[in-house]
Amino acid sequence: MSAPKRVKRAISGWVVLNKPYDMTSTQAVGKVRWLFSAAKAGHAGTLDPLATGILPIALGEATKAVPQVQDGTKIYRFAIAWGSATTTDDTEGAVIATSDRRPDRAALEAVLPQFVGTIMQRPPIFSALKIDGERAYDLARAGEAVDLPPREIDVDAIELIEHGSESSILEVTCGKGTYVRSLARDIGEALGTRGHVSMLHRAAVGPFTDEDAVTIEQLEALDGAARDALLQPVWSGFGDLPEIRLDALQASAVRHGNTVLLTGAGSPVSVDECWASFKGDVLATGWVEFGQFRPKRVFN
Repeated sequence: MSAPKRVKRAISGWVVLNKPYDMTSTQAVGKVRWLFSAAKAGHAGTLDPLATGILPIALGEATKAVPQVQDGTKIYRFAIAWGSATTTDDTEGAVIATSDRRPDRAALEAVLPQFVGTIMQRPPIFSALKIDGERAYDLARAGEAVDLPPREIDVDAIELIEHGSESSILEVTCGKGTYVRSLARDIGEALGTRGHVSMLHRAAVGPFTDEDAVTIEQLEALDGAARDALLQPVWSGFGDLPEIRLDALQASAVRHGNTVLLTGAGSPVSVDECWASFKGDVLATGWVEFGQFRPKRVFN
C-alpha cells in the first residue's frame, strides 16, 4: 500500500531561513514547503548555492508581499581571495587570470569609496539574467560568449572587517540587483590585482536579519505546532511601510478591490506605498491619494 498523500495546508507567513552552503534557493523553498505542508511557497531573492544566510521564504498569502521584501536593502558579508580571477567570480569557476600582487590594508580602504553610491556594475556572466530569453549561465556553460551590459546599482556602504595578505573580509549594504561577485572582481581590478569571492553570507534582506533566522535542522527538530509558531506574520515583510487601519465597512470594500475614503483625525492625504489592515490582519497593499486608500494587491 502506498503512503497516504500529504494534505497541503493554506498556511501563510514568513520563514526566515539561514540557507545552508551548497543548496539552491529552489531546493530550500521545496524543503520548507514540504516541512510545513504548505499549498503555496516562494522566496524573496535568490541566493547562490555556495552562499549562506538570509533567504526569506513566503508561504501562502505572504507570496503576495515578495516584491516589498525583494526591493529591500540587503547586507552581505563576504571574503575576497586575492590573486586570481575565475569564470564565475567565485570558487566554483575555473581560474582565468592570476596576479602576484597583494593589496595592503591602506590601499584597499582607499579604493572602497569608488564602490559606494549609485554606480555602474557589469554582472557576472554566470548569472540568472536573461539574454534573448536564455539564462546567461546556460549560455556561459555552453561555451558561448556572454556580453552583459553594465547596470546601475545602489551601494549604501562598504566596510573592511578583516584584512589578510591572501584574503579580506568586507561587509556591503546595498540595493536590489547588486552582485557581490562583481564587486569582488572589480575591487581586485581597481587595486591592480585579481580577486574572487571565497565566502558569501547574506546577513539581511529588507526587514529580516540573521537574528530572525532559523536553520533547516531547527525546523526538522520541531513538531508541527512548534514549527508553525516560528512563522513570522505576513505583515512582517512590509518593514517600514506605513499601516493604514480600516474599520469593518472600509475593510469589506477593500476586500472587493474598491477604493475607500479614509476618515478620522490624522488620516493621511497622500502616501506612495502602504498596507491596509483590519483587526491586525493584512487586507491589501496600495497607496493613498486625495485621502483615499487605493488597493493594489488584495490579500485573502
